[in-house]
Amino acid sequence: MVDILFIGLSLSSILLLVALGLAVTYGAMGIINMAHGEMVMIGAYTAVMAKIWLGLGLIASIPLAFAVTALAGLAIERLVVRRLYGRLLDTLLATWGIAILLQQAIRLEFGLSFLGIHIAGLGSGLQNVPVPAALQGTVRLLGHDFNAYRIFIVAMTAVLAVATWAVMYRTALGMKVRAIIRNPQMAAACGIAVARTNALTFALGSGLAGVAGVLMAGFKTVAPDMGATLVVDGFMVVVTGGVGSLLGTVAASGLLGEFNALVAMASNDIIGRAAVFAVVIGVILLKPAGLFTFKGR
Repeated sequence: MVDILFIGLSLSSILLLVALGLAVTYGAMGIINMAHGEMVMIGAYTAVMAKIWLGLGLIASIPLAFAVTALAGLAIERLVVRRLYGRLLDTLLATWGIAILLQQAIRLEFGLSFLGIHIAGLGSGLQNVPVPAALQGTVRLLGHDFNAYRIFIVAMTAVLAVATWAVMYRTALGMKVRAIIRNPQMAAACGIAVARTNALTFALGSGLAGVAGVLMAGFKTVAPDMGATLVVDGFMVVVTGGVGSLLGTVAASGLLGEFNALVAMASNDIIGRAAVFAVVIGVILLKPAGLFTFKGR
């Protein structure tokens, strides 16, 4: 039982990193970014390419993946999303199209495969990133053996969650983001550069998703469509926890991840996932604003 709960905790950690970016971008900008899962994929491929071309290990590729995906997110916001604020359906369709384009760009090696040029690390084949030797094997804690790499995932997620909280509640950028979440028109009237703040927020959320991709690459094969389902899971966490609430995002990711693990242990993965959907639907029916929301005035 303890092993199952720990596996659920490690999966919840990945889900939390994906959902944190969605929580701040959806809460501040009011957009549904269907390309968020592709930021996870880009982060994973950054780790693959860093290993092949730069000789960097999985841990060393984490800051590089954060930077690459943050820049990719910034480009998407500047070129596409910024022109579609206030048009929820248009933004959803546009980012869905971007997601498809990014997948095909990796699968076709940015079109170079048509010219017979192969880039090592890209393509439609499956890729792997080796786990560092120090994180292989198990660690014995409290009479139980735990996978060392999964411990690293939980620890890294905790550090990034605390860092995100610090950015949101202890920096000027976070104050601006929270003001925009509450009332973007009033925030703009008070002199906050809403467009610039949104761009930085989008980049931060994309960077966190990129880190999630690197961590996933250590225990899952890397493929162009690996992030397609994660965006749905991420939005389930955001909706369950409450839009714009970091506490709600953390709580919902843990709740859904552990519930999925327990149900899957008792039956199978398909029923576990169906049970998670049932829980999310129940929360939406009983508390449409989520489990943790801002208090109204």
